[in-house]
Amino acid sequence: MGPMLRVTMRDDGHMTLPVQMGGVRLPGDSTVEHVTVDVPAPGHGQVLLRMRASSICGSDIRAIYREHLGHGAEAYQGVIAGHEPAGEVVELGPGVTTLEVGDRVAVYHITGCGSCDECRIGYPIGCTSPSRAAHGWQRDGGHADYMLAEAISCLRLPDSLSYVDGALVSCGFGTAYEGLLRGKVSGRDRLLVKGLGPVGLAAAMLGRHLGASTIIGLEPNAERASLATQLDLVDVVVTNPDDLAAAVGDATEGRGCEVTMDCSGHPAARHAALEHTATRGRCVMVGEGGRIDFAVSDLLIHKQASLLGSWVSSLGHMAELLDLLDRWGERPERVVTHRFSLADAGEAYAVAAEGASGKVVIEWD
Repeated sequence: MGPMLRVTMRDDGHMTLPVQMGGVRLPGDSTVEHVTVDVPAPGHGQVLLRMRASSICGSDIRAIYREHLGHGAEAYQGVIAGHEPAGEVVELGPGVTTLEVGDRVAVYHITGCGSCDECRIGYPIGCTSPSRAAHGWQRDGGHADYMLAEAISCLRLPDSLSYVDGALVSCGFGTAYEGLLRGKVSGRDRLLVKGLGPVGLAAAMLGRHLGASTIIGLEPNAERASLATQLDLVDVVVTNPDDLAAAVGDATEGRGCEVTMDCSGHPAARHAALEHTATRGRCVMVGEGGRIDFAVSDLLIHKQASLLGSWVSSLGHMAELLDLLDRWGERPERVVTHRFSLADAGEAYAVAAEGASGKVVIEWD
């Protein structure tokens, strides 16, 4: 007997969907667990997506894949993994009027309560309600053949962007863009990016489009440093932290960079970002975890510098970024170095965990 199917109606006829699907969970201990689960049906205000691309984020590795470190917003609830999803709408729930079957969408990966101050301004990432849930953390994510999403969280992809582009914007590129906006990057600024992993590569790419006149990157991993050079995303790549002061000094006449961004989360890199922030400059911290200790008077007060934290993006800024990428003719997909099928998710996570690649993506035909 073949797989069971369910039939749903659409304007141009019938669509058949499987009753069950494959998916991936992350039990910890650097392990990927393949599971078979029911294909969900959309409720009020929801849509069912056929997954087309779902990329792996550094937070997945840091806080779920290796061991379950998170609490609060990062508490993993044993759901289907993957919080960077993009797919095709295949079924509409009751009350959905903003999307149609066949729409190509990227998904903002957090659903908030919808009524708190953060939700009302488009930042469900900051929602503190018990009902807040992130795909891949507290509700099923994109590492499965199908995924339920709230219609309000789905943003149509411009024709120029692929599903992989959309998946990358869903978190990594959206996070980088938000950080650059927090830092108010413009053509008046020289930009220092600490850590050229996927988010750092995104920051460099988008920083150039926002007008940064010079971009310096620090990346000790030779493979990632080489990728940044190959993609022509930075003007200067420094692989030895001991050489950073000279490189920044040469590029800025000793003044430091007007905007610095730490995408690594490493204490030494964070300290160096502050150290190389120019007087009255802005230092943005995006990399998660860890701690930092620094001389407040020397690195912050006396320089009259601004120290800014930035967490993911807003729904509005994610939509804005998709539009800008279309207008710029830019493709986030350029930073992808490895592509895998869902069946090979274990290998995909192992590659991402090595910390030497660009973006790692799970794709469907």
